[in-house]
Amino acid sequence: MQVIVPGEPMRYGLRLVAYAPNGPRLGLLPLPLSFEAGHPLNDVSSLRLDYTSHATGEDLLAQPCEIALEYAMDGEWVEPSGGRFLRIKRGSDVTDQAGKRSYTCPGYAWQFKKAVLYPNGTLVDGKRQFNAVPVGAVLRTLIDEAKGRGGLDGMTAGFTSSSDSSGQTWSATLTLALEPGVDLLTLLLNLSDQGLIDWRMRGRTLEVFNEGGVMAVDRSSGPTLIDLRLGRDVDQAPDDATLEDLSTAILIAGENGFTHEVPNPTAAAPWGRWETYQQQGGVSDVGTATALGQAALGRASGERVQITRSVVFDAARWLPWVDYAPGDQVLAPGDGGAMAPLRIRQITLSRGGDGKLSGNLVLNDRFLEDDIKLARRSAGILAGGVSSGGSGATPAPDSSGRVPAAPPGLIVEPVAYLDTAGYAQGLAVVTWGPVIVDVNGVALDVDGYEVYARPNAEGELWYLVAQTASGDLSASVSPLNVDSKYAFKVRGVGNDGTKGVFSQPVAVVVPNDGTPPPVPSAPTLTTRLGVIHVAWDGLGVGDATMPADFERVRVWMQDPLAPGAAEVGYLTAAGVVVIPDQPYGEPREVWLTAVDRSGNESAATPSGVIATVPLVDTDVIGEVINGAEHIIDGTIPGDAKITANTITGALIQALAIQAGHIQANAIEADKIKAGAIEAAHISANAVTADKIAANAITAAKIAADAINGKTITGSVIRTGATGQRIVIDPTTLDMRFYPDGNSNYSRIFTRDDVFPGEATFQVTSGTNSGGSAQSYLTVAAGWTGLYVRDPATGLDNGGFLESAEDYSRIGYDNDTSDNQFLWFDGSGRTTHYGKWWDSSFAVNTWGIHSGSRISDSGWTGMVINYGPTMQGNMGPVAVVRDGAMIGNPGLDPNFYWCIEASGQTSFTISWSEGGGVRSGKAIYWWSFRHDGNA
Repeated sequence: MQVIVPGEPMRYGLRLVAYAPNGPRLGLLPLPLSFEAGHPLNDVSSLRLDYTSHATGEDLLAQPCEIALEYAMDGEWVEPSGGRFLRIKRGSDVTDQAGKRSYTCPGYAWQFKKAVLYPNGTLVDGKRQFNAVPVGAVLRTLIDEAKGRGGLDGMTAGFTSSSDSSGQTWSATLTLALEPGVDLLTLLLNLSDQGLIDWRMRGRTLEVFNEGGVMAVDRSSGPTLIDLRLGRDVDQAPDDATLEDLSTAILIAGENGFTHEVPNPTAAAPWGRWETYQQQGGVSDVGTATALGQAALGRASGERVQITRSVVFDAARWLPWVDYAPGDQVLAPGDGGAMAPLRIRQITLSRGGDGKLSGNLVLNDRFLEDDIKLARRSAGILAGGVSSGGSGATPAPDSSGRVPAAPPGLIVEPVAYLDTAGYAQGLAVVTWGPVIVDVNGVALDVDGYEVYARPNAEGELWYLVAQTASGDLSASVSPLNVDSKYAFKVRGVGNDGTKGVFSQPVAVVVPNDGTPPPVPSAPTLTTRLGVIHVAWDGLGVGDATMPADFERVRVWMQDPLAPGAAEVGYLTAAGVVVIPDQPYGEPREVWLTAVDRSGNESAATPSGVIATVPLVDTDVIGEVINGAEHIIDGTIPGDAKITANTITGALIQALAIQAGHIQANAIEADKIKAGAIEAAHISANAVTADKIAANAITAAKIAADAINGKTITGSVIRTGATGQRIVIDPTTLDMRFYPDGNSNYSRIFTRDDVFPGEATFQVTSGTNSGGSAQSYLTVAAGWTGLYVRDPATGLDNGGFLESAEDYSRIGYDNDTSDNQFLWFDGSGRTTHYGKWWDSSFAVNTWGIHSGSRISDSGWTGMVINYGPTMQGNMGPVAVVRDGAMIGNPGLDPNFYWCIEASGQTSFTISWSEGGGVRSGKAIYWWSFRHDGNA
């Protein structure tokens, strides 16, 4: 399907392809009247399609089928994530002569609601219990059991119980109870809503990842930058904002009449105090109530903005699916049009009746993403380890004197919150599985549970910190010291008061608050009386209020010509910092950062550049002309009485009247005797540029060839005092280039302190809008380097290229041990320093795709997916390591393996059981694109 002007070469296209249900490709659907496909993050995609019964391909839609959306960039067709749909709902009107048929098609993941959890023989209070298991194990339980019953026939699980779809070990461990009948789709949505996983469909394969990794790529900066520009990549940019949810205080109502008010003094309050109410069963301590209240108020502290941006296809540099996908963070016009890092929450693409392609992006700013995280944290506090209690169990035999068994599946999740004074406190959510038997395995009911804790150090005493009823399998413990280690354990209590066996202790580190304050608003710089004034309005970028734990704003300054940042003052609220003792005319670069009480520091504001100016044109010291007999400026008013002719030449000390004391234009030509001023009367260098009136020297006043071959001496030469200008400074051997109305300049200069005896040429750019990056080029006799650096520290922080007499290297350097680069030298050998990606995430132009996977025991093969359909043939090189060798170095694994198939999307590797060894395997591969057909 052509989606740009017919007859022109196709740059970006979409088409629809029909497949049999869980079966092979049937053919193209070439003539849709229109369609619209929506691809949300961590949710079911959707397709709305209009087709005429008179068009080719309608017969394929007359029966249940699958529809694949494919995109092409320069001709190669690829099915994106979430691009497979189910044709399960249709509509038509028999009176319509055009024969239009409408189809509503949910994504392939919709049918996961048709796979439900069945009961088994070990229900607890009517629920199936999962105790301290990886999140993947819970999902695989539903999938494998459904497949065993004949369900999910065409679906493939692209992950294991121990590792996600990128081969990473699961980071989330769950203790939870599930009602029989819960479906796989509900479980996927709940787990992603709580921030435990990210998931997507790739064809008929379900891919699940640890949250915030593969499906949360930051493309808003660095080498993978995607910048969506107005007029190029996006055009229409509507913003919908509301204050409906705004609140300045919340009342939390908990158990047994417990109430606690949590205020938010930093919230916007245009109409004064707005209150809200939240009832939370099970909450009975101030710390938990404060954490929940702060999370709720954080989501209601200001205006909420929904950002939608329409996609342009004819001139766009970056295109959907080719360059970005749901979950990616990109640089795009935010609220009001300013460029900001935004996360893609949904991509919607549509084709109208005219064949033209259109689309839009739903974007979340940093504040909305923070809201989502706050909501997830609240859910975790309330639900513990996503566990749920219950009642209605069949009464067990009399428990008199019997000792309850240890509770299974103890997990502890520590979080940080702010107390009313703005200081960080710790809270631990402790979750465990139910006790249903005694120590001998005989059925038993318990009356409740006791939670104990202590500082995690030898000799510390255990303290009872919480008690719950029998149906409550989690407890919140607060306040705790942040950055401290605590151990927790729990035991059941029988109906007769008999104390049970403690669980194994679990130790955790309570984290400190890790959220920095907002970036402060940019400082306002002024200069007067030879000092610099730095003013701050007390707000963050976008008029954001500073949080309760805000401590101070640090004021930083450096000479931009000799970078070296130093803190020169700070502010605890809106105000002004005065910076004295700065030399006249020398530029000073100033910026701010915000710090909270936990030591978290925000990013820097955009910097401003200013220079002090002298009080008077002749640059006399201060406000006073030095000397007791000299006159304080302005003390003789214009109407003062001086007797005519009383000041004669005899009363004026020789040389007392200097050029700076003579009013401009006071000595006119008719006041000077003809021929009185001869060349011998003018001191060398006495006539300087500031003594000559503007435009006084015209071309007619300069003799022909008078300047030819002459040397012009003096200080700074500039084309203007402000605005767009070029400044030449012979004292620093540099030229500075200022864009119009901008103090962020680029610079060319020469120095002799880099290599002894050499004149080294250097070029520096201005800084970016965030003040985080600056490029510089150095050209010396035997060495040339191009770097990106942090202008605040002067340290390398980005890509670089070096070329010298005996070597060359190119790569990335951020002043850490994770630097990576290629090294070339005169030996004819090449070296790579750094690490290779070990992930299934890729783009289709990667030349090398490497990684590793682990399989469970009993597996006899694995499909390694590249992620996208690669642009050329792939040549996999792989090895298999036998897990049975671990701890058994003398064991002969006795198995064989081989690569069975290879394509542009994946390769298949299989192995034999060999000698009855059914151990886990580790697969390592290196796959490269090549031109051959092998």
